[in-house]
Amino acid sequence: MLKNKTSPPQRLWARWPCSLLLSGVAVTAAGAAAAAAADDDAPACPARPALNFNRWNENWSVLANPCVPAQPFDSLKYMPLSDDGLTYLSLGANLRERMEHNDAPAFGIGAGGRPDTYVIQRTEVHVDLRLGRELQVFTQIEDARPFHKDAVSPVDKDQMDVEQAFVAYARQLDDGWFKARVGRQEMAFDLQRFIAVRDGPNVRQSFDAVWADWESGPWRWIAYLTQPVQSRDVSSFDDYSSRHQLFNGLRVERHDVGPGDLSAYYSRYDRDGARFLDAQGNEGRNVYDVRYAGKVGRFDWDVETMAQTGRVGAQTIRAWALGTVAGYTFAQSAWKLRAGLQFDAASGDHHPGDGRIGTFNPLFPNGYYFTLAGDTGYNNLIHLKPTLTIKPAAGLTLMGALGLQWRETTADAVYAQGSAAVAGTAGKGDRWTGVYAQLRADWAINRNLSASLEAVHFQVGDTLRQAGGANADYIGAELKFGW
Repeated sequence: MLKNKTSPPQRLWARWPCSLLLSGVAVTAAGAAAAAAADDDAPACPARPALNFNRWNENWSVLANPCVPAQPFDSLKYMPLSDDGLTYLSLGANLRERMEHNDAPAFGIGAGGRPDTYVIQRTEVHVDLRLGRELQVFTQIEDARPFHKDAVSPVDKDQMDVEQAFVAYARQLDDGWFKARVGRQEMAFDLQRFIAVRDGPNVRQSFDAVWADWESGPWRWIAYLTQPVQSRDVSSFDDYSSRHQLFNGLRVERHDVGPGDLSAYYSRYDRDGARFLDAQGNEGRNVYDVRYAGKVGRFDWDVETMAQTGRVGAQTIRAWALGTVAGYTFAQSAWKLRAGLQFDAASGDHHPGDGRIGTFNPLFPNGYYFTLAGDTGYNNLIHLKPTLTIKPAAGLTLMGALGLQWRETTADAVYAQGSAAVAGTAGKGDRWTGVYAQLRADWAINRNLSASLEAVHFQVGDTLRQAGGANADYIGAELKFGW
């Protein structure tokens, strides 16, 4: 099973998707204890690596140990190229199939609002070359295709292109680790509210980037210079990046700050030819972000806030956002009942024409942060969502939620995904956007195969209804295979 990125908060670099560990494989405490009981001098047998959300973060050199149980095609997962076994080649693949039905995309407004039933398919294959303990060359090819989809966007289709191709270096020094990556790569921060791999749509988000970090004790310092990759499907291997869009920054992480982990970063986002309802021109946006996540007993939380300044053309930027997720897991529940509450808010533009734009730019968000239906975006938003989650059987998770949405200001629009303003909503109606009900089931069938099912009903408010919108029903069924 591919690991879920939104697991409960842990140490930042234990769950953070861009960490890099090229030497050694952890041995479970249970396995070590069993081996010690059998023979105090016999080394414990290492475990097979789990299939990671980031496949380049797997270390298959454990297959050199004959005590690891063999599985079919292990000869392709680990092909040693040196006598010491530290230089090797590893192959892998992912396949995702998802059937979706939405009876009112974009709430039925516009040409793309007709009912649509379709299948999206994403195939990924990768080659991972390890050159000793310190050097890695990773290449991943993606092929993303929609079938019978009426409105096809750049995040739906990208036939045969380079998803990732980078060289990574990691070296352990006396007081920490130095790590670096150069080339096309994916990056994500925290719960992926604003900087995401964009795993929900068919085409994931990559960056042509230089990445470096230093880890020492509880600290981690990161610097990144990137050009976001633009997806197109004119021919194979035609995705590109350019200096017309840049995303650069510095980030610091500190774990064990009280009962939680703290992180903060500054980024500079530049985009030529940006267009908003009240501004257009070259966008230069300063991004300041702070996040604190942790757990005390059975209570867990994740809180993140972001402020944005800068300019779009002649307009100045003053925007902000807040995201929180908190929950409590009941001690006496056989099904591990967790009650959660999510609250999100993002600024809108209060006074169009005043020379200042207040519409928040969510940058590179996880479009399915709210639901898989992706009805609304993280702009001009107030969002409150209580949830209940149970685990009635091993590998099975069931979740039910009710989401309530308002606009932060009625002077600005209701926004769909991609920061697209819903026509006929800017400056009209009241704050109430609507309410949705969400049901979701996730089943980890085995270590290679998982399935999910999600249903969402969105009941629109008067503002969307007066703009020509209608209630929307969505259902999605997904199957993932990883090898």
